[in-house]
Amino acid sequence: MSENSNTPERPSGPIKIPEGLWVKCKACKEIIYSKEVARGGKICPKCGYHFPLTAKERLTMLCDEGTFATFDDGVTSVDPLKFKDTKKYKDRLKASSDSVGPHDAVVNAVGSVEGVPAVLASMEYRFIGGSMGSAVGEKITRAAERALAEKKPLVIISCSGGARMQEGILSLMQMAKISAAIARLRGAGLPFISILADPTTGGVTASYAMQGDVNIAEPRALVGFAGPRVIEQTIRQKLPEGFQSAEFVLEKGMVDLVTHRSQLKAVVGNLLRLLHVG
Repeated sequence: MSENSNTPERPSGPIKIPEGLWVKCKACKEIIYSKEVARGGKICPKCGYHFPLTAKERLTMLCDEGTFATFDDGVTSVDPLKFKDTKKYKDRLKASSDSVGPHDAVVNAVGSVEGVPAVLASMEYRFIGGSMGSAVGEKITRAAERALAEKKPLVIISCSGGARMQEGILSLMQMAKISAAIARLRGAGLPFISILADPTTGGVTASYAMQGDVNIAEPRALVGFAGPRVIEQTIRQKLPEGFQSAEFVLEKGMVDLVTHRSQLKAVVGNLLRLLHVG
């Protein structure tokens, strides 16, 4: 190349692309610019697939700007059964706390949705699959009790693999404990809106996730008790296409609405204004 040429030299070796610059859609398999996905509320611009959100991202999207504040962050799980499978339960708890945060698999908050003050609980799937142990049960119960004491509506965003097996019967007891708290809320005439994200399964579906005055699912969310593979193996039959998807369970009357994430705040706000007197 001539010494007077202004053409830059091509770098030698492979070009390094920064990590996290692109993301692959789970549904349509398209490779998308990650900032474009983030700007769109973590929704695929090609097919509308809803990417997973953290608990605090869900609260940020649902609540009016700057209005939500968390509470009961210090309620965390212990290892009462000294449980061990391929790994000690206490080690699983530590690993999740270190990577996700100490709030266990649910974040409680107070905030406003479209101007309506509410108590909210948002589940965190990254913390041991959003499983419901004693700490999760206690925190959601406290959220319902705070809503009752302050005469505010309750909103729970579920995203869970179900009860946490490492806590055995103590985990299963949370289903009745939370259901009793929800019943007291209903007895006082205070609304409970249940939002089902992908996935909502197991003991969470079998208890409070389906007890809302209105149950709303995100598009394509998996909603059910046992997973499709387990059901197929049990009944030895092929399940219908889309079985346990939000759209399927809406058709069967299991949920009331399937709402796009971009419209969720407006829909919840309208429902709270309609249902809440006070």
